Amino acid sequence: MKSNQQKITALYCRLSQEDELEGESNSIKNQKSMLEKYAADNGFGNCRFYIDDGYSGVSFERPDFKRMIADMEKGEIGTVITKDLSRLGRDYLKTGTYIEIIFPQNDVRYIAVNDGVDSEKGCNEFIGIRNYFNDFFAADTSKKIRAVQRAKAERGERIGSKLPYGYMKSEDNRLVPDPDTAPVVKRIFDMYVNGVGTRTIAMTLERDKIMSPSAYAYYKYGRKENGLKLNNPYLWSDVTLRGMLVNEVYIGTTANYKTTTKSNKLKKQIHNDRKDWLIFENTHEAIIDKSTFEMVQKWFAGRRKPNKSGKTDVFAGLVYCADCKSRMYLRRVLKYPKENNYLCKTY
Repeated sequence: MKSNQQKITALYCRLSQEDELEGESNSIKNQKSMLEKYAADNGFGNCRFYIDDGYSGVSFERPDFKRMIADMEKGEIGTVITKDLSRLGRDYLKTGTYIEIIFPQNDVRYIAVNDGVDSEKGCNEFIGIRNYFNDFFAADTSKKIRAVQRAKAERGERIGSKLPYGYMKSEDNRLVPDPDTAPVVKRIFDMYVNGVGTRTIAMTLERDKIMSPSAYAYYKYGRKENGLKLNNPYLWSDVTLRGMLVNEVYIGTTANYKTTTKSNKLKKQIHNDRKDWLIFENTHEAIIDKSTFEMVQKWFAGRRKPNKSGKTDVFAGLVYCADCKSRMYLRRVLKYPKENNYLCKTY
């Protein structure tokens, strides 16, 4: 079995948007420089950096933190060093669990340089208090950010961090059509209006080598999003297309507070009722005209379904019975296409 000196010395760095507000002292570059010097001055060898840039300390679902813990559980890590306790985490209960239970169980020495914490020298009675204040700081910062976001939302400013496919940001931080992807958005709406189902649209875009929104965001901005498949960047999903076809952003509308979270520790998004949304029209240049968008919404309400050939009824949701006013549905006769007709759903 390897001794702790033979094992990896994990130098863990973390930076979130909240931490960036405190200035250069918490930058990844500063953390790396400090930890590297501390390790060299104190005889720690076999050093390996684990870096989470852009991740909140409230959550422990951070990719490099999880990679570090996985290496620890394999018995490869002997020491974990951070700049301070808040780099490890800002949830005082979970941070305390790692320091007092998980690290000792795995025979891992933990050091927080600026806070004077070294598990080999015994527990510091102020660790719990420091962790609590780190947690309090995160909650207080979150509260302030929510207040700022609420004010922006009420002014009609877009508060979502994710750029809608088809748009880019101008120098004054406004949404403007992206010359590369706005034509693709128009094409998707045109195809759907002309009776092409989402499955066929997805296959057509893949055939024409048009990158999916997640792949485009990755290659243009270096941003990783859910659904990213680098092995097939041209793979479009029905869910993505349906989400685009009902998104009011394409007619120049900003809709804020579609979702919310209960607290800074619970990241699960809760969908709000439409009556609770903050909706502002004509906040940016539209890609799709309103008549086309409204037609698509009617077809969605009519539950358009493609037939075996992938085609859909272009009048779905628009034809109603003259007698009972109920919706009418296309009855397809594949053998005799000229005999196709509409039937009332109550017939």
